Amino acid sequence: MTESLVLPVLPLDDAVVLPGMVVPVDLSDAEVRAAVDAARAGDRVLGQAKPQVLLVPRIDGKYGGIGVRGTVEQVGRLPGGEPAAVVRGAERVRVGAGTTGPGAALWVEATPMRSVPAGEKAEEYAKEYKALATTIMQKRGAWQVVDAINQIEDPSVLADSSGYAPWLTTAQKVELLEDPDPAARLERLVAWAREHLAELDVAETIRKDVQEGMEKQQREFLLRQQLAAVRKELAELNGDSAASEEEDYRARVEAADLPEKVREAALKEVDKLERTSDQSPEGGWIRTWLDTVLDMPWNVRTDDSYDIAAAREVLDADHTGLDDVKDRIIEYLAVRSRRAQKGLGVVGGRRSGAVLALAGPPGVGKTSLGESVARAMGRRFVRVALGGVRDEAEIRGHRRTYVGALPGRIVRAIREAGSMNPVVLLDEVDKVGADYRGDPTAALLEVLDPAQNHTFRDHYLEVELDLSDVLFLATANALESIPGPLLDRMEVVTLDGYTEDEKIAIARDHLVPRQLEKAGMTADDVTIEEGALRRIASEYTREAGVRSLERAIARILRKIAAADALGEAKPPVTVGEGDLVGYLGRPRFVPESSLPESAQRTAVPGVATGLAVTGAGGDVLYVEASLADPETGSTGVTLTGQLGDVMKESAQIALSYLRSRGAELELPVGSLKDRSVHIHVPAGAIPKDGPSAGVTMTTALASLLSGRPVRADVAMTGEVSLTGRVLPIGGVKQKLLAAHRAGITTVLIPARNEPDLDDVPEAVRQELTVHTVSDVREVLEIALTPATVAEPAAA
Repeated sequence: MTESLVLPVLPLDDAVVLPGMVVPVDLSDAEVRAAVDAARAGDRVLGQAKPQVLLVPRIDGKYGGIGVRGTVEQVGRLPGGEPAAVVRGAERVRVGAGTTGPGAALWVEATPMRSVPAGEKAEEYAKEYKALATTIMQKRGAWQVVDAINQIEDPSVLADSSGYAPWLTTAQKVELLEDPDPAARLERLVAWAREHLAELDVAETIRKDVQEGMEKQQREFLLRQQLAAVRKELAELNGDSAASEEEDYRARVEAADLPEKVREAALKEVDKLERTSDQSPEGGWIRTWLDTVLDMPWNVRTDDSYDIAAAREVLDADHTGLDDVKDRIIEYLAVRSRRAQKGLGVVGGRRSGAVLALAGPPGVGKTSLGESVARAMGRRFVRVALGGVRDEAEIRGHRRTYVGALPGRIVRAIREAGSMNPVVLLDEVDKVGADYRGDPTAALLEVLDPAQNHTFRDHYLEVELDLSDVLFLATANALESIPGPLLDRMEVVTLDGYTEDEKIAIARDHLVPRQLEKAGMTADDVTIEEGALRRIASEYTREAGVRSLERAIARILRKIAAADALGEAKPPVTVGEGDLVGYLGRPRFVPESSLPESAQRTAVPGVATGLAVTGAGGDVLYVEASLADPETGSTGVTLTGQLGDVMKESAQIALSYLRSRGAELELPVGSLKDRSVHIHVPAGAIPKDGPSAGVTMTTALASLLSGRPVRADVAMTGEVSLTGRVLPIGGVKQKLLAAHRAGITTVLIPARNEPDLDDVPEAVRQELTVHTVSDVREVLEIALTPATVAEPAAA
């Protein structure tokens, strides 16, 4: 049984001392002085090594039930002269009944509390508390305390050392004093330390924010004072009164050549700026808006060049071919010239702008044509890239309520051009996307509508902007991707690609000189013969445009430059047809002088040559058909080659037509009910769709059933109905150019597409034999080889 002690009580008003703590006590307090004196007197009576006292917390005038036995280590005076004693806490004791003792102090019986051994749980809590306490002390800059905490190994001592923590309340310290279990004490301390650390983080964040805000305000105030002082000095030097920034904006607005409504809106914003505090962020927004409005060329217009002949010469010099676009620009200039001669200006607020859509495969010069058009008209040119734009605010601008708001791309283009009648190229308008932020194509409806764009309102400016004098040129690869209402507002000019002769002329007049300059060479250093250019165009770069042709020329010049640097060849160098293999490798495409690819593909029955239009221009495709062995017992139709729904339906229509008209066409269609049909369109990695392969599928199946191969020099296009009618399709010019590039000499097109032949270059029409057909029977008569030549159909 633990022996009781008799000790004088040293009351601690609203304070707690835990075992192991060393604290000073003020002896100017009568009760404290009495307790220390009584302990010293008892020490002499009992013969103790050091005077002992009972440190008991007194919270709100009430003594606690648990205290700490303490020893008086030293009695003396503080540096200020006040009497004090240093007391060290020893162990927890339970306060008992009062008793008598020497002196005026209150003596009580005290029973030491049995200590609880520290277990594994206490060790774990001790590690966690050390880490938390170290972080807290580091934030407070108490590095010496960090070292002291890390040197404590006993969990109980570590828990009691928290009595020094200023972030613990008196009530929390009382809880620690009353609990003899070190694991329980450490568990409490870990929870309290986490809470305090979170409070420190929040306080630190708030302090930084406040400090940064104060520093910014102080810096802004200082700069404004300096600016005001500089302005005052300048005004005194010039003999003028100091003018504020707001007065400067007002003067700029009144001096600017602005439309009346724009001037009124700008002056309202200046009034608002004058009433706005310098510390208000709204002042910055207003200044940015005023700067944008004052930068706009509201009444600036360049004079158009009305020399029609000179304009045509500029267009012809910059681009070979593209007569449709050139004719449309010349027509536009001629009408404007005529209106100017007759003194006709603005009609109903609308000027004579135009919206043209240049549609065609990549590499035909759509984008570069815009700059050429601007130069021919004497206007300024600006390009707006729309590829991948998905936010409607990119066109109309952001509301000024948003932080970082900007005007839309149209307004920025006008500001960049510096005039109200530039040529604006809307590049890749078919690649505009849409998502939750809106549909940019819907915003373009107002921009590109000649009946509306004279009062275009940008969300940022919120004043009317006249776009009716702007010449908009939109470029696109696929018109199908453009919404119908937007396409309806544009005049479409189709660029279907170049003939081989046009490519040679472009390479000779434009590509070769440009690449010579990029390679640091001159025409005297390298000469590329016309025959070599023709072979590159036909055997190395079979395409609608000229980008691959230009890359091939650049590659040749790079190899020549490398050979010169290595001493293997010296200028001048002449590149002929026979030299191309050494520069570019073997041809990618079969030359027309040898066996064409179509002859290799259609050498067996069941294969027909078709024509298609892709995003890269016209192309040749092949349709293959086969029948399963009747012994397999499989029936039905299998379609492969990544075919779209429309193309799959074309195959079904072709098969249904042949089944219904097999007797008339003298085809053995009776076996189809016992044999499955497989139709495949090669290049399976490329998706394909559209109805124009209907005649090609019908011809391939008829060739398979009759055993008569399709003529190698024949390609075809057209939609087929269930009654065998050949219906019209689109892209005739691009398809005929593709057939010409592939070495095809005979092309079958629907009879109702005959007017489209006028768009095909004369040189291409002379080398092609074009048959206009209206019925499948006509197609089969022309496309299939004669029965006397072909092998009989296999049974």
